[in-house]
Parts: sequence; C-alpha cells; structure tokens
Amino acid sequence: MNEQAATRIERKERTRQALVDGTLALAAERGFAALSLREIARSAGIVPTAFYRHFTSLDDLGATLVDSGVTALRLALREVRRSPNAGVAGSVRFVFEQVDPKRDLFGFLIRERHGGSAALRQAINTELQLIVRELVADLSRIPALDAWSPRDLEIAADLIVGIVTHGIGAYITAPAREQKAIVDRTMQQIRLVALGMGVWKPEQ
Repeated sequence: MNEQAATRIERKERTRQALVDGTLALAAERGFAALSLREIARSAGIVPTAFYRHFTSLDDLGATLVDSGVTALRLALREVRRSPNAGVAGSVRFVFEQVDPKRDLFGFLIRERHGGSAALRQAINTELQLIVRELVADLSRIPALDAWSPRDLEIAADLIVGIVTHGIGAYITAPAREQKAIVDRTMQQIRLVALGMGVWKPEQ
C-alpha cells in the first residue's frame, strides 16, 4: 500500500470515528431516535451525502454502536464469566476499568436499552441474551454445577449479567465521589449470587 492510499484510509477512519463520537454526544442529549443524519454529519464536519461513505443508514450506524458496546461489555464480563465463585473483587473491578474509558458508549447502550427506538432495544437485548447464553455454557462446565438444570444455570447467568449491567448504568451516571461505593456494592451483589450458587439445591 502506498503512502497516499494509507493516508486516505486513515482519513476515512478518522471521519468514521468522528461520526461515532458525534452521535454519542448528541444521543446523550436527546436520544438516538431524535437525531437526524444531517446533524450527525455536521458534528463530524462533513456534508450529509458523505455520511453514506461510512454507513448505509442511521440504522446501520446505530447497529454499529450497539455491536461496539456489546463487544466491549462481552470482553469485560469475560473475567466474571471465568470465575463466578472466586476472585469476585478483581473480576468486578476489571469490568469497571473497561467501562471508565468508554463511558459515552456504555451510556448509549444503557439509555437506548430502556428508552431508545424499538429496533435498538431489540438489538441490545438480543446481544445481552447472547452474553447470558455464553455464561450458561461456562457455568455448565463447572463440576460443582453438574447437577444444575439448564433453567437453573440460565437464572444464575441472568442474575450475574443483570447485576453487572445495572452497576454499569449506575456508575456512569453517578458523581465521582459515589463511584467507588457502586463498584463495592456490585462486588457484594455478585458475592451473594456466588454464595447462593454454592448452597443451591437444583429442582429434581
């Protein structure tokens, strides 16, 4: 690849990122459904027709944001998934360490999950259910949980994912002085789930 081609690619990536950043900033004020293609393009310093060089539509842009956010969440939750009953403190801290530099993106996910367009709500909830299923698969490999039914495993997985996502939502909207308390509370909640899993008697 010659230098000119490399420069074009870098410029395109910068513009694409500017569109993403501008969308997150605007959506934080009014929600994604209220945004227009024109104002998103303007936030990135391009004309509206140039938007289509990067995304096929606003729905495509929204789906990209959901995918980026859920991928980041999946990577963050991996530590919790690997160790549901040990090393809880370190695992939960790791999650929030991943959240901190991506607060705008996680804020977008949390808001759009509950108050966004129907398409985005469905996309986010579908992706979260995939994370729950991944956690169910991981839990099923733990010898101590061999007797658990798929239903019990799903309940436990849903609890863990729900606690973490709720904690993220509280964390990104809280004043800095309250953030440590939110992390500590999330740790305690995960510990309670882990303790409960240790004494749970699966239905026969």
